[in-house]
Amino acid sequence: MPHTKAFRVGYGILLAFLIILVGTKINFVFHPVIALVKTLFFPFLIAGVLYYLFRPLVNFLERKSIPRSLSILLIYLIFALILGLLIYFVGPILQKQINSLIDNTPGFIETVQTKSNDFREKIRFLEENKTIDMKKADDIFSKQLSLSFSHLGENIMDFIGIITNIVTVFITVPLILFYMLKEGEKAPKQILRFVPPIQRKNGRKILADLDEALSSYIKGQVTVSLCIGGMLFIGYLIIGLEYSIILALVAMCTNVIPFLGPIIAITPALIVAGLDSPIMLIKVLVVMVIVQQIEGHIISPQVMGRKLEIHPLTIISLLLTAGSIGGMLGLILAVPVYAVMKVIVHHTYRLWKLRKEQVMEDKMNI
Repeated sequence: MPHTKAFRVGYGILLAFLIILVGTKINFVFHPVIALVKTLFFPFLIAGVLYYLFRPLVNFLERKSIPRSLSILLIYLIFALILGLLIYFVGPILQKQINSLIDNTPGFIETVQTKSNDFREKIRFLEENKTIDMKKADDIFSKQLSLSFSHLGENIMDFIGIITNIVTVFITVPLILFYMLKEGEKAPKQILRFVPPIQRKNGRKILADLDEALSSYIKGQVTVSLCIGGMLFIGYLIIGLEYSIILALVAMCTNVIPFLGPIIAITPALIVAGLDSPIMLIKVLVVMVIVQQIEGHIISPQVMGRKLEIHPLTIISLLLTAGSIGGMLGLILAVPVYAVMKVIVHHTYRLWKLRKEQVMEDKMNI
């Protein structure tokens, strides 16, 4: 009994849970490690995304006999120049829209209060006709409004923390990215040193597939997000929607989340349009539908293709699970992490099957 495979697997699982339980009881030991991981996670995450975007350019310049370090510095210089031009031309307009948004915030709040009062009047009318319980509806509405304002205060503090993290990221990411671009090509060789020589060919294949899956996903998502942000900006300009740059930037950033991204992206635009007029609300919906049709039928099939081969129902399930566990970060990382795990599981199963076939062949030869 103790020598059966099922017993050993169960014993291993029980031991793993025991280690986790003990770890939770002495969390003061792991607290510095957790703090270190939290501090380094976002800089390494952003540097990893930029690594897959910049690596083809670095390899191209290196093939042109330009030293790798010089190629990286040249790309940094070009990127800084493009960023500087964007700040020079777009910065004043963006600053004007942000200042206008801040100045108009009291007016937005007043408009929301007016619409809330109108809504209450309609509810009161329904109550007079014995259609709805006014007191109960008013209590629910007041509770939700109070909860929303309390969350607003929490979000402001979170926003300040995010700004601090962004400053830290801007300082550390260029340094991390430089060494990733310079030494990144050597990483597979260093990893394969820990793999038995007979399995290094399979290990090289697994690492290559992992790299291809991540590269395809990151470059595809960034390209699609840039296209959607640009198209929405043009569309908002055409219909005359206020804060067009801010709303387009929000859409561009949230579009990295599959399925839910477009819904999150259009929400601020719908709020701004709804406070303007019903006609503007319809115009925003028309712009969003047109952009989504172009993205779904032209851009995504050309850029993303079917390289990840993930069923839409699987993606929705991943997003629901990851969102409840990890929030916004879980939504962003769910699909790429699943793509990596899918490659690992696929190759593990393939190697197990090959090994089983080899054992059966050896037995038959005996």
